[in-house]
Amino acid sequence: MDKHIIFEDEQIRAIFLKGSSDELVFSFGDLITRAKGLAINAEKSLAKFEFNVIGIMPKEKSWFPAESMHNLLLAIEDVIAPFQKRIGYGGSMGGYAAIKYSKLLGLSRVVSLVPQYSIDPEVIEDSRYNMFYHAELNADMQVQPQDIAADCEYIVVYDPYCPEDRAHFVELEQVIPEIKVLNLPFTGHDAIAVLASSELLKDFLTREFDSVYFYQKIRQVKKGSKFYYRKVIETLLPHHRRSLGKILRNNDMQLDSQFFDVKLKQSIIRQLLSNRQVSEQDLLKLGIQVNLPQESNSQLLDSFGHGLVFNMISQKIESYAQNAINLNHKFLIPIFAKGTGLVQISLNDERYVIAMNDRHVMKLFKEQDELSAGMHPLVLKKYSDYYLLSYKQFNLSSDEYGGNDFVEDTPETAKFMTQPEESEEAE
Repeated sequence: MDKHIIFEDEQIRAIFLKGSSDELVFSFGDLITRAKGLAINAEKSLAKFEFNVIGIMPKEKSWFPAESMHNLLLAIEDVIAPFQKRIGYGGSMGGYAAIKYSKLLGLSRVVSLVPQYSIDPEVIEDSRYNMFYHAELNADMQVQPQDIAADCEYIVVYDPYCPEDRAHFVELEQVIPEIKVLNLPFTGHDAIAVLASSELLKDFLTREFDSVYFYQKIRQVKKGSKFYYRKVIETLLPHHRRSLGKILRNNDMQLDSQFFDVKLKQSIIRQLLSNRQVSEQDLLKLGIQVNLPQESNSQLLDSFGHGLVFNMISQKIESYAQNAINLNHKFLIPIFAKGTGLVQISLNDERYVIAMNDRHVMKLFKEQDELSAGMHPLVLKKYSDYYLLSYKQFNLSSDEYGGNDFVEDTPETAKFMTQPEESEEAE
């Protein structure tokens, strides 16, 4: 592979990758894919189709300063002269540069994913990137009318529901008269990861713009993108609880166990268990594995009338409405009480003690097993008309949404009641 550095200064490095195409692609790196050896942004996909490429890789988080870019052009004029068709490609910081220097480099098409208009805090507020603005390097860095070539086609891909990226797009619209846009809803700033596809990139760079065709291709790529599902779930979950069920029902996907962070995973589990019957297949699609216990019924209730359970998926004590417990009895194991003693549940006809450490990590132990270091059993205390569930000097308190936390005092929300056990068919 013929690849070598053709320009370098303190801010950027330019690498020429020789191919067989008529086009020359300027591929700009971003904040993450900065200069490292001879690596080029999107190199694998570009090399697959033997594009001639100049990879312009940032060495610093400096948004391709104008002085560096003008010096680059002086150094590579002879290299780029034979190429009449030049295309710019990049995302985020690289997307900004592809637009900003399109006229300077003589580009005929720009494909810019989630670009910035500027990172100057005096020009636009963006807490993600304003910190990287350097007045000496980035003065007057915003995209301006004189940066835009009349004979260049500008294609911008972004999520119109991402407020920060939307603000940049609104500004870019004002300076690019014929801007073409492809919306990528519910992906936030992750368009580059979501649309990682060699075939789609080739189409973006060379195919005549046809929004219907591009949206069809984008849909195909999104269906195979784990990043897309994660962003959609993160975005929809707080406002459209039932949408997650539709995603699971209508898509054949398999996420790994590390795909969601702990907080989002617990939120997803709660929404699933609260709104619909959950199958093992649903959980496996989300990368969640669980050892299923046998059923057990219990009627220890919080002050809102919700049943207190041990959630086998999240490994936490939580509260759920009775119908949710009935639907998901394999995962939500009721906690029942007959008197003062250790908090226990029944799994596979065996009794398990619920223990916790100071970091609020809960774990099940068989009655006869030793506790691991730092773990202390939870204690159920019976009073005349209520129960307390305690850890050291703290008492478990429930909120109206089924969340539980340990508090030092004894509010009404920390007092649990009991009622007779119900059969499996009870509603």
